[in-house]
Order: sequence, then structure tokens, then C-alpha cells
Amino acid sequence: MERLDSRVRVIWLLRVFVGSVVAGVIAGVATGFVDRVAVSPVLVGAAVFAGLLALGAVHVVLRYRAWRFEVREDTLYIERGVLVNVRTVVPYVRVQHVDARRGPVERALGLSSVVVYTAGSRGADVSIPGLVAER
Repeated sequence: MERLDSRVRVIWLLRVFVGSVVAGVIAGVATGFVDRVAVSPVLVGAAVFAGLLALGAVHVVLRYRAWRFEVREDTLYIERGVLVNVRTVVPYVRVQHVDARRGPVERALGLSSVVVYTAGSRGADVSIPGLVAER
């Protein structure tokens, strides 16, 4: 089984950081509107930011450890999930098309994501993030 490139953790941590900043600002502003709060809104915002950032960083480490994939002779096999372990098997005969995606951060890190679209109902696509662009 192959692992994702370790640089994918940078992308995931960046997303956690941005989400933590947004949540911290919202918490700080919301606290500022409450008249009878003994705690500074800045302190509340900073605490929310720090707490979410710490939890998110732990989740990124666990998520990276859980992600594995294997390109087999006739199927694509993927294992992922932190709280719920998901195993996906995609037979090649069910594949309709494949997209390679590279956002600005992925391009800067030399990574890409592959999305495999399969025949089936809604949500019948599988994405593998954090692949080396040359692969």
C-alpha cells in the first residue's frame, strides 16, 4: 500500500489554520456583542483559535497516517478515515474518466490530486490528494 506524499500535510494544516482564524474572529466578535462577559473578546477569540488549531493539527497527523491507496491489476483500492475507517474498491471497468487537479498551494508544493469518476449514483467519485505531480 502506498502513502500520500508527506507534503499533503502542509495543505491540510493550511486549511485548518484558515478555519481556526475564521472561527476565532467570529467567536471574538460574538463575545464583543455580549455585555456581561468578564473575559476579553480578544482572549476568547485567541482561545478558540488555539484550541481549534491544536485539534486540527492532531487530526491532520491522524488523517495522514490513515490514508493509503494501492493501484492493483484491475482495481483501485483506497483506505482512509480517522474516526470512521472507509475502504473503497474501484474496479477499472466502472471508471468513466479521471481528472488531475492542482490548486495554487498544490502547484507550489509540487503536488496534485486525482479524481476518479465512476459509473453510478451521486457521489460515485473517488479523490486521492497529495500525489507527486509527475506520478
